[in-house]
Amino acid sequence: MSRYLASRIGQALIVLWAAFTASFILLQALPGDAILIKFLNPELGLGPEQIADIRASYGADIPLTAQYLHTILNFLSGNFGYSVQAGVPVSDVLAASLPPTLRLATLSLLVSAFLALAIAALSALLPLSWLRSFVQSLPSLFISTPVFWLGILLIQIFSFQLKLIPVINPGEWQALILPVLTLAIPISAPLAQVLMRNIDDVMTEPFVAVARAKGASRSWVLWRHVARNAVLPTLTIAGVLFGELLAGAVVTEAVFGLNGIGSLTQRAVGNQDIAVLQALVVFSAVAFVLINLVVDLLYPVFDPRLRITGAAA
Repeated sequence: MSRYLASRIGQALIVLWAAFTASFILLQALPGDAILIKFLNPELGLGPEQIADIRASYGADIPLTAQYLHTILNFLSGNFGYSVQAGVPVSDVLAASLPPTLRLATLSLLVSAFLALAIAALSALLPLSWLRSFVQSLPSLFISTPVFWLGILLIQIFSFQLKLIPVINPGEWQALILPVLTLAIPISAPLAQVLMRNIDDVMTEPFVAVARAKGASRSWVLWRHVARNAVLPTLTIAGVLFGELLAGAVVTEAVFGLNGIGSLTQRAVGNQDIAVLQALVVFSAVAFVLINLVVDLLYPVFDPRLRITGAAA
């Protein structure tokens, strides 16, 4: 187990280095200059010498190789640099934007997992074929629904028509209900599709036929035997989806006016704030790597065969 964990950590470090290097090269190749965008403004009254001093203070004039080494060493020490537009450390900007996105992503994943589980269970247990076909068609409908359109539709129904959730000055948790639903409904679609396919595959296994022959009901077999075997591939999909949510739901946060990682990314792109964008890319890579590492470590918990294989290895 320790050898496997060390191997996975080594692979994760390589992925993080590759993500950092690729993002650094691409961001440096972008046209424009965030320092000039902010400070080359006649209203500020700054002369060429003052702007040159500002560029020097940000290290914008040193060679790219030196910038790369300087940046990666700072990242390793936890120093993400300064935001040109905000004028504060990037770590402060991330610390202010991360909690809303983390709350939104976690709740959205939980709700989507509940929806996926409900759809998969109904598709396996409903007695009427036309009802099962209807439930099985829901993931295709969910995944094809545009997120921005769904968010606007939910606002129109629950805020303007039913007047259940206020648009102006909602409570802390009220403000999360519609964004969570907006993200959870499309995300539940791939989870439900994978889970339904896995349930159908496991249902054909011999041990299911043996359990049914002993008199066990279909629902008992589903929850006691089938679900645990069918959930493994779904964990991988859930990990990837949660990483995408943490990376920032730009459209959803824009529709509902949430100040999270998504809105921060939007502002940083508009202002060409390279330091913030670099930190966001590395943060997204770290989120993906850590979540997938946790998913890999959870596999033996759900499948004892993997524990036996690992012990033998």
